[in-house]
Amino acid sequence: MKYKFTASCSKDQLKGIRSFVNDTLMKHGLSDIDISTLVLAIDEVCANLMIHAHQCNPDHHLDVEINIQPNKGITFNIIDQGIGFDINTYNEPSVNDLIERKRKGGIGLILVKKIMDDIQFVKINNKNTCKLFKKLSVN
Repeated sequence: MKYKFTASCSKDQLKGIRSFVNDTLMKHGLSDIDISTLVLAIDEVCANLMIHAHQCNPDHHLDVEINIQPNKGITFNIIDQGIGFDINTYNEPSVNDLIERKRKGGIGLILVKKIMDDIQFVKINNKNTCKLFKKLSVN
């Protein structure tokens, strides 16, 4: 089954994205822990896109698509037209480095990479798609 949600690139839209992902996954019998970790990952990617690729411009939009394939897993597509960023090229800082530099950010993308089983970045014409896949048994 496929689901889609469109949001403006304003951080106040993150609550709606989290609700959409949570409510969609609940319909398919996932555990609370699986739902919470997937909501966290999608929230992090969307927040980064809104902040870094769109400078929180509410005139810009992004789409969150969820494709649930029973007994195969879940694919999340986050589609936008901002500055492209391939999460796979992100060099993760060490936890010690984050502590030493007293950085307040920097762990979100690390979590996304740990939570998801596969991440792909595709740019076609002026559209960027961040594809995140999680293998879970779903109804």
